[in-house]
Formats: sequence, C-alpha cells, structure tokens
Amino acid sequence: MALTPSNMLPLGTKAPDFNLVDTVDDRIKSLGALKGANGTLVMFICNHCPFVIHVNKELVKLALDYKAKGINCIAISSNDVANYPQDSPDLMKQNALELDYPFPYLYDETQQIARAYDAACTPDFFLFDANLKLVYAGQLDDSRPGNGIPVTANDLRYAMDVLLKDGSAVPHQKPSMGCNIKWK
Repeated sequence: MALTPSNMLPLGTKAPDFNLVDTVDDRIKSLGALKGANGTLVMFICNHCPFVIHVNKELVKLALDYKAKGINCIAISSNDVANYPQDSPDLMKQNALELDYPFPYLYDETQQIARAYDAACTPDFFLFDANLKLVYAGQLDDSRPGNGIPVTANDLRYAMDVLLKDGSAVPHQKPSMGCNIKWK
C-alpha cells in the first residue's frame, strides 16, 4: 500500500464524459444518464484498499443523504485486475451488493476515465455542480485507518452543502489520501 495524495484538478474543470459497465447490472452507464439534478459526486474507489474499506459505510450514508437533495453519487474502479484480482468486476458486484451501495459501481477497464479525471488514489472524490463543473476535489474527512479520528465525511458534506446553498466552490480543499490507483 503506497500512501498517495489526490491530484487537485482546477475548479471549474468540466467532468469528463464516460460510458462504463455497471458491475451490478452489466449495463453500460453514461455520466449524462447518472448525473444529479443539483450535482454529481464521482468517486474512484476499489474493493481491497484499506482507506476505502475504512469509509465504505459513510459513503453509503452520504449517498443516501444527498440523493434526496439532487446530488447523485457514482463509484468507479480503475485498478488493474490482472495484478489485483480482488478488484475484478465479479468481486466489485459482490462488494456492491454486500455493502448495499445506493450508487452504481462502474468498471474502468481501460483506465482512460481515471486518467481523464487525473485520479491518483482510492478513494478520490470529485464533486461537480448541475452543469458538471468541478466545485470540489478533495478528502472525505481527516479520518484514516488507525488514526482514531471518526469517519464523518465532514469535508465532503460541507462542500455538498455549499453547492446546494449557492452553487459555489469551497475555496480551501485538502487532497484525499489513499492507496495509489493500480495502473497497468
């Protein structure tokens, strides 16, 4: 596990479009079809990363809390499954069903989407407004495995609340930290 910070995309960056397989229903899903009326959170996650495992329950809670407010969440795994078979689409589906993910869990086999978003780690969070312009790229909160800080998602919740209140971006953003994306 290599501790890797996220890359900070410039605010206002347009969300790169995609068409990826949803591992739960085996259908191709597009950003346009999945985006929320008031915002969209794109999360790069995977099955085996201890940083993702640490926050999984809060991701479910966050997605449920904000779906009712018009912000949809989308999870994408871009890891190399040849070298990390625990992140394979079959196991992604199993993980999504066991954790009752209320968001699609998409597989980025070519890793082109992770590169388009400049994703670097898992978890990596990108919050876009209703027009798919980036308003937040940063951490969920200060909790990490073993640091004793409770998982609250307070940084991301604050960014989502600001977006809902006035559509603006949070000026100070801390990068996410996690395992590096497993590139081919």
